[in-house]
Amino acid sequence: MTEKQKNLIVRTITGLLFVAIMVCGFLNPRAMVLLFSIITALALWEYSGLVNEEADSVQVNRFISTVAGVYIFVAVAAWRTGIVNNFVVMVPYILSVIYLLVSELYTGNKNAINDWAYTMFGQMYIALPFSLINILAFEMAPDGSGIHFDTLLPMSVFIFLWANDTGAYCSGSLLGKHKLFPRISPHKSWEGSIGGGILVLIVAAIIGYLANKGTETHTLNLYQWLGLGLVVVVFGTWGDLVESLFKRTLGVKDSGNILPGHGGMLDRFDSSLMAIPAAVVYLYTLQIF
Repeated sequence: MTEKQKNLIVRTITGLLFVAIMVCGFLNPRAMVLLFSIITALALWEYSGLVNEEADSVQVNRFISTVAGVYIFVAVAAWRTGIVNNFVVMVPYILSVIYLLVSELYTGNKNAINDWAYTMFGQMYIALPFSLINILAFEMAPDGSGIHFDTLLPMSVFIFLWANDTGAYCSGSLLGKHKLFPRISPHKSWEGSIGGGILVLIVAAIIGYLANKGTETHTLNLYQWLGLGLVVVVFGTWGDLVESLFKRTLGVKDSGNILPGHGGMLDRFDSSLMAIPAAVVYLYTLQIF
């Protein structure tokens, strides 16, 4: 067996386990909160470690940044599930941010602005987007009887992202000629992106049809599911490119090696870091109009 074949087997096994864990996590509200708390922690820990190692004259407080990011995720989950209804739940996070800013007065690092910038970027780029998945998952029931956990809506974002990756890889390998963004990601093509988008729209149509087939229809109709799929495709692609730009800026190929054959946590969740916030904005836009 060649090294390439071994890598393919490792990558396939890792991918299947990853999908299985993600799907199982979405089947139960507590499991989802626990799963994404862990994902947030691992992603922030990886990010801060990568920045400290590769960025010039930067020293992010790895522990406090990770704890703060996990806390904001849990705080939003507590708010959305109705455990707390008071802004006081945000006070520890605010204090953490203040600490991260004030602590630079005493570290003696020669470029405090870079420390602040990379620290706050980690919170905005990783912690905030992951915390917003609670907005997709938890909503007050239409009859006001309590909090409703929507398994399908947050899981569909990842289903669309996986479909987009699959469609883009297949169509790009077969038809790819025109580079999408050669300066940042030379392997991506317009043909691949279009193929991925088409597959996502097909998957969205299937989900929309099945979700509204029974007596209890979903809050999104078929056309709204198609719109969500399109939003995830566009912003998921941008999310992938943003992470590629981040890695190129630091001069690294992968963000980590925690997932054999798939790189690091940021490599695996890069698309979702923009797709999740975009999905939330899209859903609120539907409510307005």
